[in-house]
Amino acid sequence: MEIFNTMKTLDILTSTCVPLPLENVDTDQIIPARFLKATDKNNFGEHLFRDWRYDKNNQPIAGFILNNPHYKGEILVAGKNFGSGSSREHAAWAIAGYGFRIIISSFFADIFKNNAMNNGILPIVVSENFLNEIFKTLEADNTATITVNLAAQSISNNATQHSEQFEINAYKKECFLKGFDNIDYLLSKKEAIEAFENQRKTPHF
Repeated sequence: MEIFNTMKTLDILTSTCVPLPLENVDTDQIIPARFLKATDKNNFGEHLFRDWRYDKNNQPIAGFILNNPHYKGEILVAGKNFGSGSSREHAAWAIAGYGFRIIISSFFADIFKNNAMNNGILPIVVSENFLNEIFKTLEADNTATITVNLAAQSISNNATQHSEQFEINAYKKECFLKGFDNIDYLLSKKEAIEAFENQRKTPHF
C-alpha cells in the first residue's frame, strides 16, 4: 500500500523528469472526482491522471507519459496553467503520492500552488521560453536532468547549462529547507513565542 509521504527537507535536487506538455490541466484531470471519498491521504498516487492513464477496462493506455517506462523522476514538467479548476487538495495528494517533489510550469492556479506547497511539493514558475526549452530537451533525451537549488532559488537545465531564478515566499522556503509543515514551523518558534508572551506579562515601570 502506498503511504503518503510526510514533509521532507528540500535544498538541492537533481532528477530526471516526466514531461506533460499540456496546457490548462485542471484538478479533475489530475484526480477525478470519484476518488475524493477517502478520509486520508494514502493511495491517491495510484489514481493520478487516472482517466488518462487507464482505459475503461483499467488497462494502461500506452500513449500516456506515466505509462512510458523511459520517463521517470521526481520532477513533473507541465504546460501553462496547471492545477486550474476546483480547489480540491486531493490533487496535491495525488501528485505527492505518486512521488513527484517538484512541478515546473510557466503558470499555476493560485489555490493549487498553495495546496502543493502545503503538501511538500515545490511548484516552480519559469518563463515560457525556458519551459519550452526543457520540453525540447526531454523530448530529445529522456535521461536529461534538471537541478533545483532552493537556497539559491535557481533552476538549471543540465543539458544546455541554462538557468533561471524563481520566486518563493520566504516562509515557505524555510519550511521546505527544514522539512516543516505549518505546525512544525510554529513548534520551532515555541521558545520565541513564549519569551514574547512572558515579556508582555512582565510589568514595566
